[in-house]
Amino acid sequence: MDRFHFVKTCSLGCIAISVFGILQEGCTGSKFITSTILNDVMIVPLSVFEKLSNGKKHFRKYVLLQNEKLRYPIYLYRFSAQEYSALYMQCTHQGYELTAFGDRVVCSAHGSEFDNRGKVTNSPADKPLISFLVKIIDQHLNIYLKYHE
Repeated sequence: MDRFHFVKTCSLGCIAISVFGILQEGCTGSKFITSTILNDVMIVPLSVFEKLSNGKKHFRKYVLLQNEKLRYPIYLYRFSAQEYSALYMQCTHQGYELTAFGDRVVCSAHGSEFDNRGKVTNSPADKPLISFLVKIIDQHLNIYLKYHE
């Protein structure tokens, strides 16, 4: 095999592996939920994080919440049974909708990335995402949309 074909084959292999990794990561555990908003509080049952696999209960890392009153979804991340974060999925760089990939969210328009707490991990964005106060009340998560950080 000559040098040109070797470089071409290796390059295509690297691209294929990268695309497969992104697709595989994007399909793990993502779930859209339509949630109710009452008096600026989004109410989500804790059970949305539960899933059964081989007869055993497991927990999703995150769910995506939508409601007709919101322009963009909310990324609700589960750190533990007692700790959650709720992030508005609008990029702080130029306002595009973000995509969830496990424990990070990404802007496909310009490449900004944020961690599961909304902190910028890759520019061009330089401001954290809007995050909302989350409280556990009677087997539900209450997300206070007026109280954000």
